[in-house]
Order: sequence, then C-alpha cells, then structure tokens
Amino acid sequence: MLYVVLFFTLFSFFLYVLLGGADFGAGIVELFSSRENKKINRDTIYKVMGPVWEANHIWLIILIVILWIAFPVYFNVIIIYLHVPLTLVLLGITMRGVAFIFRHYDAIEDRSQYLYNAMFRISSFITPVFLGMSFSALIGGKIIRTEDYAAYTFQDIFMDPWFNIFSLLVGLFYAALCAFLASTLLIGESEGKIRKMYSRKSGYFTIALVSIGFVLIAYGYFSDIAFIEDFITNPISIIAVVLSGILLIPLWNSIRKQNRIASRYLAGFQVILILFAALYAHFPYIIITSEEELSILEGVAPESSITSLGISLIIGGFVILPGLFHLMKSFNMIKVYQKDAEELKE
Repeated sequence: MLYVVLFFTLFSFFLYVLLGGADFGAGIVELFSSRENKKINRDTIYKVMGPVWEANHIWLIILIVILWIAFPVYFNVIIIYLHVPLTLVLLGITMRGVAFIFRHYDAIEDRSQYLYNAMFRISSFITPVFLGMSFSALIGGKIIRTEDYAAYTFQDIFMDPWFNIFSLLVGLFYAALCAFLASTLLIGESEGKIRKMYSRKSGYFTIALVSIGFVLIAYGYFSDIAFIEDFITNPISIIAVVLSGILLIPLWNSIRKQNRIASRYLAGFQVILILFAALYAHFPYIIITSEEELSILEGVAPESSITSLGISLIIGGFVILPGLFHLMKSFNMIKVYQKDAEELKE
C-alpha cells in the first residue's frame, strides 16, 4: 500500500505543476501583455479559468495531506524550515483568488478595478516564484536541521536555505514554465488574431524557459549543488532531457502553426519529462540538508496509517478523477478537440 501512497504523492505533484502551473501562468501572460492586449487576455482567461480555477488547487491540498499523514519527517522539515516562503505562497494564492473574483463580479467599475487587476497579475507571478524557491530550498543543501535554535540566527535557519541566487533561478524557471503552459493552452481557446498572439507568446516563453533552464543548470553545477550534479550525471535523466530537447522541434512547429491539439500535448509531455528527469536523478532523497540527504521512505507512518490512507486515496481517486474529467469536458477542453476533428473533416 506504500507504493499506492507514493503514486498519489507524485501524481498530485505532477498535476499541480501542470494544472496549477497553467493557472498561475495565465496571470503571468496577462502581466507581460501590452496595454491593448490586457483586456483581451482578461476576458479569454476568465472564460477558460472561470469554471476550473478552484479545482486546480485540490492537488496541492491532497499533496499536503499525504505528506502530513504518511511522511511526517518530510512534512516536519517543510513546515518548520520553509514556513516563511510557504506563508508568502499562501498569501499570494489568497490575493490572487480575491482579485480574480472581485475584478469580474464587482458591480461598480471604478479605480478599484486597477487594484484588482494589479493584484491578480503580480500575485500570479510571485506565487510560482516562491513555490519554486521553496522547492529549491529542499534540494539546495542549505537547510540546517537542529534542535538548538539559539546556536544560529533566524537568517541562518529560515532565510538562507531559500533566499539565494540558486533558489531565485528555480523560482523564475517555474514561473516561465507556468507562462509557457498557459500561453500554449490558450492557443486552443482562441481564434484569429488572438490565437496568433498566444502562439507568439508561447514561442517567447519557450525561449525564456530553455534559457533560464540552461542558466540554472550551469549555475547549480559551478556552485557544487549536489542535486544538479546528480541530475546531469544520471543516464536516465540525461535521456529524458535529450528527448525533451528533440521534442522541442515538433513543439515549436506546432506552436508556429497554431495547432490546438499537438501543441497542448507536446507542452504537457515536455513538462512531465523535465519533472521526471529532475526527480528520478535523486529519488527517494528529495530533501538535501547541509549535513545529510533525507529519503522520503525514512520515518514513514505506521503501516496501519499507510493502509488506511492508501484505501482512502483509491476511493477518492474513483470519485475525483471522473468528476475532474467531466468538469473539463463541460468547459471547453473536450470541446476544443471536437472542434479540431470537425475542421479536419472539412
């Protein structure tokens, strides 16, 4: 049953990066749009995100609950040593949700709309940056696990692990990944000049993603980050990265041709390859502290707890996944595929 719990842990992580990432990325795309295109982005984003934006965060909740129940050692490290960036993440998610609702449903259009728009765009950018910085702290090797907090400063324990250049690069990489996902997804949710605009933005964010990724790996390697060194020397990870690089060619062509289906699937597969390459290289030692590498299999909850959690996750999966599929089918996702099929027939 432990493998079932591990599967749902990774599954929730992947889906939140993909779906939640595209959710954040929509605001980043709007942030980096011209003034005349901002309203177009706003209307398109609400049409696409409106029905599903709340559902995307369910995977983060599931991930946190699994860590809390099944992997208390990991949960303890994350909650204690990363409470500062995670608090900023929660504030960003809250600000973003409030702005998303009020800028659409506020009955009076006045100067407050400028505040709502600014809150939505800025929080959409900084939240994935802080998420990326939080993850980088887990793999950066700077977390100091100690019971003697008096021997260190607040900065040593709670700031330095995540507030550094490497963490900032990881945060920017994830923000670029979110924007890449969103702009590629929006190609299939628009028409005419708007569709061409998203195709162009997707190309720009693809270049940004690859560039930041290259700088991130180079900086991590020359800074002796163990996670990066293992990443670039693991043969399976290298194969995944090479495959990802090869797939950039058809991805770029599908983006340039504004292909609704191919661009979407290739973008999602690219992200899965990147995540797989990163996690496989160091699994199960995801957390790297200043003194040791912590396996997620260390300090696992009692077997009875794992069994109960695994059964609950299986039952929940049969309930949540069909519901999520129906939600996407009801709002545009499947409709886009059907429309493309009709266009091909013509």
